[in-house]
Amino acid sequence: MTVSRKTLLIPESTRTRAQRRVVFTLSASQLLSGVGNGAGLAIGSLMAVELTGSNAFAGAATTAISVAGALSALPLAALAVKRGRRVALSFGYFLAGLGAVGMMLAPVLESFAVLMLGAALLGVGSAANLQARFAATDLAEDATRGRDLGLVVWAITIGAVAGPNLIGPGAVLGQGLGLPPMSGPFLFSLAGMVLAILVLNIGLRPDPIDLARAWEAADGIAPHPPAVGRRRGSLATGLVAVRESPGAALGISTIVVAHLVMVGVMSMTPVHLKDLAAIPGHEMHGGTADILVVIGFVISLHIAGMYALSPLVGSLADRIGQPRMMLAGQGVLVAAVLVAGLGADSRAAVTTGLVLLGLGWSMCTVSGSAFLASRVERGRRVLVQGVSDTLMGAAGALGAAGSGLLLAWLGYAGLGYLCLGFILLVAVFCVREVARA
Repeated sequence: MTVSRKTLLIPESTRTRAQRRVVFTLSASQLLSGVGNGAGLAIGSLMAVELTGSNAFAGAATTAISVAGALSALPLAALAVKRGRRVALSFGYFLAGLGAVGMMLAPVLESFAVLMLGAALLGVGSAANLQARFAATDLAEDATRGRDLGLVVWAITIGAVAGPNLIGPGAVLGQGLGLPPMSGPFLFSLAGMVLAILVLNIGLRPDPIDLARAWEAADGIAPHPPAVGRRRGSLATGLVAVRESPGAALGISTIVVAHLVMVGVMSMTPVHLKDLAAIPGHEMHGGTADILVVIGFVISLHIAGMYALSPLVGSLADRIGQPRMMLAGQGVLVAAVLVAGLGADSRAAVTTGLVLLGLGWSMCTVSGSAFLASRVERGRRVLVQGVSDTLMGAAGALGAAGSGLLLAWLGYAGLGYLCLGFILLVAVFCVREVARA
């Protein structure tokens, strides 16, 4: 059953203005913070290989980002419940800024440990990015929840696409400051995180969670019961809330599997493209610099697929129903891994597959997140969203950690084919939900 918010005493125009301010602020912060996360995903795997000398560690940095994102999702959600979205998101970006400094220092110190620490702190920023999309639903109406969530997800496009494409200029800037080429791009990452914090602390006053509670009190709506348990921010308590919220498990499963597949394939693509360039007939005569530019471009297109159409995805989910959009997203993910797998020896096919991979992720994540927000009572919503992001991060960590080993064992195509089973399993349950709708 869909959970809706009654409208009684607070004028609709007041609610609309407040929601527009929240969406605009979250969008601006997503744009700025996205620069840091995009660079980390694009360069982290290459840094790990360079520092260890082994492709088996290619997924280490992405794993650190994903694990930290998973471990920090519930604490950030609990902080949001206690102190509001502004404090939780700002704290996440602050730690991510420290992570950008660590990523800069790793090549200077030639330290794999520093790389992992920096990547882990960037992962907290990724968790904050994920939480921001749910923050867009705190004041949203049922009819526009998907659209508002999609707009915030879309806003990260510019920053996230710019991040990998700043690898070249960042390398030049870093060299001018005496830094190794791979350190330079994280100067932009640090600046983006600092500016994101400033935007949040200006624009999220009053905080959307506080407004939602105040409006319900003014409308005479009794507060929703909070999640029960000794530790209200614990995973166990959150899972109880998921179990007691019909449909929540399907929304979380859709989000988690899409993220598992996306991270697993995407994180190995830079390594695959670098290895492909060493095969006769696929060489790049410009050397490492040209390889980095190509990798940055491919990852940028992938990230554009993840975010660029998210407002349209959200609006379509509102119109045709979230379960149908979730199912369509799984169909696109199937196409993505088939195209990239069957065309593994072609840069064009791999690039096309990566774009489809990003689009399928967007369709599943936006519609799945809106579906989840609509199926959980407000008093438990933030905690359940934290559970979703925790499991999403854990899936990403599993995908990143396992993908390096699977790449060495099965090859790039085999890695993609293995993902098909996970996608099809969730699709079966989405078909059942669509049939019931």
